[in-house]
Amino acid sequence: MSVVVPDSTAVAATRGLRFLRAQLLARMAGMRHGRLVLADALGRVELGEAGHAAAVHVTVNDLAFYRAVATNGSVGAGEAFMDGQWRCDDLVGLIRLLVRNRDLLDGMEGGMARVGGWLMQAWGALRRNTREGSRRNIAAHYDLGNAFFSLFLSDDLMYSSALWDGEDDTLEAASRRKLDRVCQWLELGPGDRVVEIGTGWGGFALHAARHYGCHVTTTTISREQHALASARVAEAGLGDRITLLLEDYRDLQGQYDKLVSIEMVEAIGAEYLDTWFAKLGALVRPGGRALVQAITIEDHRYAQALKAVDFIKRYVFPGSFIPSVNAMLAAKTRATDLALLRQEDFGLSYARTLHAWRERFLAARGEVRAQGFDERFLRLWEFYLAYCEGGFLERSIGVSHLLFAKPGATP
Repeated sequence: MSVVVPDSTAVAATRGLRFLRAQLLARMAGMRHGRLVLADALGRVELGEAGHAAAVHVTVNDLAFYRAVATNGSVGAGEAFMDGQWRCDDLVGLIRLLVRNRDLLDGMEGGMARVGGWLMQAWGALRRNTREGSRRNIAAHYDLGNAFFSLFLSDDLMYSSALWDGEDDTLEAASRRKLDRVCQWLELGPGDRVVEIGTGWGGFALHAARHYGCHVTTTTISREQHALASARVAEAGLGDRITLLLEDYRDLQGQYDKLVSIEMVEAIGAEYLDTWFAKLGALVRPGGRALVQAITIEDHRYAQALKAVDFIKRYVFPGSFIPSVNAMLAAKTRATDLALLRQEDFGLSYARTLHAWRERFLAARGEVRAQGFDERFLRLWEFYLAYCEGGFLERSIGVSHLLFAKPGATP
């Protein structure tokens, strides 16, 4: 008869993971506003309020998940999902439940996770949006390739929130509705000279030039985006109405009747917010208008969020930040004479936009693999899209249109 003696290192490791599991469960014991059922090799645990009929089910495939959370907090949980260490039957529902229990979620960043947080802050400090840094940060996301983004975006390739209306609406119709709102708030018309900061793939410039008759000068620092936008403008025969630049916004010159920037401010870095608004003010002629579409965070959480490197900053948009409305208005006041005419949040439309993107992305997984991306990348994007959708549904983040005017603008 042979006797198998357990490896002492393995036994110690399992004991340590059991301890970390117990710590996490104790921290989450006060969960409210829903139910969470967690299952792993050690058993099944139910957290939250029993009165809630529907529960979110999490299955831990690898106990190393508990080490990832203990050492790197919520970012570690995202990394563990990317590594296949856990799965969930309703990822958006889980994010919503955690947002509702933000005090418990914040507790995940304590203990050993503080060390991971400090290391990520040091990494984040290396991603500052200098001219060179901005190009590097933008390339890290958009150099995934135009073919990749075309798999799940609307036909106009707008990578920003659409504006939805009604149950039977489509992503394409909602995207056009958003572009029309931007043009109408700006009162665009033939003869207007418009500058756009952040070309994307040319969706706004094409729409405004084609349907409103204006001339658009638009700039990006993504070579991938610039190449496809140039091809789309040429194909549309709008080269006489659209000027495409490959320049940093800080280098733009001249004055224009109208200015547009759609979800670009998030890429500039908080320390450049005054610089960005000063450039907006300088580019708009007296009496002109500017419209900014911006993802926003709650004012009372802005300062705290600036100090942290979350999953999005670490794995999706390096160098990014989410401004609060008050932070933008304060920077606008310090740096320009622009006046706020109108502001409207449509965050629930962003949740629906993200849901549509996620459905299309998951349906195109085979094509994503064919482009050379692996399973870890697929899980990263699934987590990213669900993470953002849950945040918008719970209103922890929003998206706003802010319409500004220079002195002398007509009412």
